[in-house]
Amino acid sequence: MENNPAHVAIIMDGNGRWAKARGLPRIRGHQVGADRVEEIMRIAPEYGVRYLTLYAFSKENWQRPKDEVQFLMGLLSDYLDHKLEELNRNNVVFNTIGRISDMPQLIQEKIARNTEATKNNTGLVTTFAFSYSSRLEIADACRRIAREVQAGRLDAESVDEQTIQDRLYTANLPDPDLLIRTSGEMRISNFLLWQISYSELYVTDKCWPEFTREEFEKAVRDFQKRERRFGLTAAPLRKTS
Repeated sequence: MENNPAHVAIIMDGNGRWAKARGLPRIRGHQVGADRVEEIMRIAPEYGVRYLTLYAFSKENWQRPKDEVQFLMGLLSDYLDHKLEELNRNNVVFNTIGRISDMPQLIQEKIARNTEATKNNTGLVTTFAFSYSSRLEIADACRRIAREVQAGRLDAESVDEQTIQDRLYTANLPDPDLLIRTSGEMRISNFLLWQISYSELYVTDKCWPEFTREEFEKAVRDFQKRERRFGLTAAPLRKTS
């Protein structure tokens, strides 16, 4: 396969709808959705993907019913414990973006542990967005710039797109080549608003628990058929070291 996307970002939507359509509790949808995460992480490198970014839990998701949030935190806690060995065996780098400080303390500690334990791996860089809001990310970047200008470390007249890019949560990641959204919703949902300015978009009616290898391959093959355009003067910003 040629012309593969190096960085794929996914809005994993539809776990609850998938479960409801089958007369199952919503938590079953999240359980099957977690299986899909593992599958896509496993197969993505076969399609030339080097970076995978997954919208796992948004800032707004804290407003969901308390029992559902508690279940999701428990599911995440178990994943962090039981998949670390597999991450290292598959040479995967575990990375996160978002307001990690919003997460329960124990999960914060497990995230830090897995990040440290996989930082020297050289394979797929998998980034999970937890308690993530793109608008908040951009606001955080602006605050950092304002503080640097106030402290005299940065000239306000020198602030440009790269200045902002370097202060986003994703500063050490390239922008996504392909953004996939499952469950047929035609919106971005506050995900990587800055980073996907020139990403190709792919929307499927399949809910996330249905997004198997075959569906992932369809998305990649659709991407391969496209001619990417970056405008007359714009070009992808560099990845910082």
